[in-house]
Amino acid sequence: MLLTLLKLDQSAADNALVAEAREPSRLWLYGIWAAMAAGLMWYAQTLAFTDDEGFHLLAAQLIKGGMRPYLDFCFPQAPLNAYWNAFLMRLFGETWRGPHALAALETSAATVLAAQFILTRLPERPWRVAGAIAATVVIGCNINLVEFGPLGQAYGICLFTTVCAFRLAVLAVERRGWWLALASGAFAGAAAASSLLAAAVAPVLVIWIWRCNRAGDRWSKAAACAGGAAIPFLPVVWLAAQSPWVVWFNIAKYQLSYRVIYWPDPLPHDLDTLTGWLADPQSLLLGLLAIFGIVYIARRSAWARERRPEFYLCGWLALGITAELAVAHPTFGRYFCLVTPWAGILAVVGLYALGSRVLQPERPFWPVLILCLICAAALARAICDEVGDSFTWRDYEAVARKLLEVTPPGKQIFTEEEVYFLMRRRPPPGMEFGYSHKVELAPAVLAKLHITSEDMQKRQLAAGAFASAATCDNDTVDEYALDKTFHKKSDLHGCTVYWDWKPPAPGKK
Repeated sequence: MLLTLLKLDQSAADNALVAEAREPSRLWLYGIWAAMAAGLMWYAQTLAFTDDEGFHLLAAQLIKGGMRPYLDFCFPQAPLNAYWNAFLMRLFGETWRGPHALAALETSAATVLAAQFILTRLPERPWRVAGAIAATVVIGCNINLVEFGPLGQAYGICLFTTVCAFRLAVLAVERRGWWLALASGAFAGAAAASSLLAAAVAPVLVIWIWRCNRAGDRWSKAAACAGGAAIPFLPVVWLAAQSPWVVWFNIAKYQLSYRVIYWPDPLPHDLDTLTGWLADPQSLLLGLLAIFGIVYIARRSAWARERRPEFYLCGWLALGITAELAVAHPTFGRYFCLVTPWAGILAVVGLYALGSRVLQPERPFWPVLILCLICAAALARAICDEVGDSFTWRDYEAVARKLLEVTPPGKQIFTEEEVYFLMRRRPPPGMEFGYSHKVELAPAVLAKLHITSEDMQKRQLAAGAFASAATCDNDTVDEYALDKTFHKKSDLHGCTVYWDWKPPAPGKK
């Protein structure tokens, strides 16, 4: 798909680029693309980890084992990424490394496609190669994108599919046929079917294709885009046909009503997240340059009429995704990595607008070099700060090995999704999604949703239903009284493994 998009985008206005294919400066761009991809792959296989990743990979493992999301276990997420990871596990084994590797490739491909858009579409020809280099670095070195793109969660696939959808939409308005619009919608739908955080992309593209179409029938293209966006949701329709309310609860009701259980007052948290970019030099620079880019295109540029809407589309996508993420309660800074490609493209325009006036317009070397050094240095500092201070999959692998050592065969284990996944053991029924335990509903309803309540877990622990336990969260130790429930424990890399159940003292429940 990456190669197909690169080939399709050789429009008549850009055919002159073919003659420049052997430019020495172009080799720098290709080298930076390769270095960026290699760096993301290294990070994916070493430091990349987040707590919430565990239930995504566990869901994929359960799907691989023949279970169905929603109907057989609780999974309040769109399902496509879990099915995709399950497919990878069939090919490469039940390990986190395969999903990490593919997510790193998807994130790299999204960055390359965004940079190649600058290479072929930026009207300022002397800045095309330099602008593509700047786009690669400003997007590929974004701290949020690097930390969360190469994970088993849906960020990588969403980045790739949304950029593909954008590139296909740009091509669709130039061609008479509707198949490119259909493909654009299918990629946008795949992003939303992987994570509803990307749901705003498809409506923006449908409206933009209808509004900016230049060849063929705009209505048929807009309809094709909308129809294509629905295709990736067919598995959800199939699951919903079997149990509509259960699927509705997982896809929508949990997100609307129960995410705030762990954040009872999300407004201060959300305000802090939404204004956090003001205290982050990298995000502040990216945002300001993107704003300058939009203002330059609208007020100062002499660009052709058909070229401006393509860059405006980046602004609409950034605005649409940001608006959607801003109303998610609670929202988190990691979500906004999905805005990075669009802000990065516009930031290159902003860099040109400033650099061409401060320095010589035909000499982009210094503005691009300064921006690249700032972004790369910010990323290097963030990674250095992370080393040794954060959990990694290797820490959890040590916990899983210890649990296997101390747990008798066939006995149940009380632990977190990451450890169940690494041990390749199905969790006790109702414990597949840790954030669900605080949901307060009637026992019969919880059973239908495959949720074990927190009170039930505590009773099971006190009754000796679990032969061992492990957690890397001190709050869990206190909340479930694990120190009082087991005789023995072992500390490993900031986590604690418990075994040898301790019966409650007489007279205590």
